[in-house]
Amino acid sequence: MMLDTYIRTNAYKTTLPDTVVRDFANTLHGELIQPHDARYDEVRQLYNGMIDKYPALIARCVDAADVINAVNFGRDNHLLIAVRSGGHNGAGLGSCDGGLVIDLSLMKGIRVDPHHRTVRVEPGCSQGDMDHATHAFGLAVPAGIVAATGVAGLTLGGGHGYLSRKHGLTIDNLIEADVVLADGTFVTANKTQHSDLFWALRGGGGNFGIVTSFVYQAHPVSTVYGGPIFWDLAQARQIMQWYPTFLAQAPEELSTFFGVKTIPSVDPFPREIWGKKVCALISCYNGSAAEAEEALRPIHQELPPPLLNGMQEMPFPAMQALFDPLLPPGLQWYWKGDFVKDLPEEAIDIHLEYAAKLPSAQSLMHLYPIDGAVQRVGRRETAWNQREATWSMVICGIDADPNNAEALAAWAKAYWQAIHPYTLGGAYINFLMEEGQDRIKATYGDNYERLVEVKTKYDPTNLFRVNQNIQPKQT
Repeated sequence: MMLDTYIRTNAYKTTLPDTVVRDFANTLHGELIQPHDARYDEVRQLYNGMIDKYPALIARCVDAADVINAVNFGRDNHLLIAVRSGGHNGAGLGSCDGGLVIDLSLMKGIRVDPHHRTVRVEPGCSQGDMDHATHAFGLAVPAGIVAATGVAGLTLGGGHGYLSRKHGLTIDNLIEADVVLADGTFVTANKTQHSDLFWALRGGGGNFGIVTSFVYQAHPVSTVYGGPIFWDLAQARQIMQWYPTFLAQAPEELSTFFGVKTIPSVDPFPREIWGKKVCALISCYNGSAAEAEEALRPIHQELPPPLLNGMQEMPFPAMQALFDPLLPPGLQWYWKGDFVKDLPEEAIDIHLEYAAKLPSAQSLMHLYPIDGAVQRVGRRETAWNQREATWSMVICGIDADPNNAEALAAWAKAYWQAIHPYTLGGAYINFLMEEGQDRIKATYGDNYERLVEVKTKYDPTNLFRVNQNIQPKQT
């Protein structure tokens, strides 16, 4: 037996009697994976290749009954519990060392109600799964910009993307959720049942229970006009100075985010610009090409000619999946984020300084617009309360090579430390690594104490603590 296999199968093996583990396995309609199983390494893998964790048990649930059994088993046997849906969490909080992972990735049921324009989605679905199901009916739910993203984590963190300016965050379109609580009970949370829990689920992360299904309001979306427009990085200052005014005047059907990045050295990008550092405006217009071109007219009239204009008509699921081929699972990721209100010259100087020092071809900074409909929801109406922001900023150090992990993290941290004084202080919870309680409190601001109250009510022992943790009051 190889040394790493020996360490894995022994250091992370549960100390529970084999009969207890076997009895638990027999309660599941899904499967229980242990370190000695041939598929263990495959099943435990996370999206972020920088994170490597070795759970003692992985319960692959297929229904709510499996989730209830897994919660009860983990709690009664004093196991550390992590909950994994898509496994896309940047900080790797869908897993843990030596504990029980409650894996929801096999729970992929989706049912669209075209009459009421609603969709019920189980937590193992990706954003792409949901887009596929709703697109057949000419509908879509506001979500993120990468189809591989898990719906559950995206939603519980807030969820912003191409449709947010017109239709709000993902949580603004959440109608109800079925939840397994820490004591193993099953409840439905909405505006009239367990309304305090429903409030907390909308942005409070996985702190309060395990959601086994979400019901969303969907909106008419079919073919969109979208894609990237790239300029040389030398033109980034002009574009960043111009961008806030353009965004404020743009129709809400148009979402345009700004980014700094490197042109991928792959087709279909023209070979003459492979590897070139650029700034970009990536847009999606929910409407006709003619309407989109009218909304985009200022780009063509007021900015320099671009290196590449990739705007075109496409089905909305294709727009959502545009970046997926460039971001396969297993890359090294280091995330930092903040909410941003405006872009003063001093901030632009910092962005340009660190854009010139991108540590790899896949590293980036994006400013996602969260104005429009997002700002028409009160900051106290959901746990996600940074409604006054204009953008959600993410800084990502990304590379395939594990040997570059330290450089990715160093660049992202230095960039964030320099730009942080020009932000609103908190960050989108899905863009955090493990950064401590001060960052979590800053993210929730004056909603934090109310979240503590809900956590204390529904999870008083902090069973669900492998997350961006909101700690209950000590009794």
